[in-house]
Amino acid sequence: MEQIKTENEQKKEYLRGYRKHGRKIKRIEEEIDEIRNMKMYPSLNNDGMPHGTGQSDLSGYAAELREKEDELYVEGVEQVKKFNDITFKINQLENEDERDVLFYRYIRGKQWWEIANAMDYSERWIYELHGRALKNLKIS
Repeated sequence: MEQIKTENEQKKEYLRGYRKHGRKIKRIEEEIDEIRNMKMYPSLNNDGMPHGTGQSDLSGYAAELREKEDELYVEGVEQVKKFNDITFKINQLENEDERDVLFYRYIRGKQWWEIANAMDYSERWIYELHGRALKNLKIS
């Protein structure tokens, strides 16, 4: 049975979109590093068994690397678009404290206690501001 998301859950999922792109970019970068490392040590394949040097054919390596680099570029462009979209909507909030809470939480990825310290408020007040900010945020 499909679960219906509340309006606040939908808003949180939308706001989390920026950091999701960041995680995907990090993973792609790590995949690129892995592809490069495997080429530096060609005598071991993914199966861990020794094989021939395989250095005569760089086309597969180059194609795989290029594909991942293209994927990285596209993901970076999507992250920038998402950042611009989310920050635009956050900046539409009238209350500066509400804007700050959403920015620190969903763009900077700070923990609640870190936001409280940065804003010089109690965590309890940060939770309250977060709830107000979500209520006032327009995402459609």
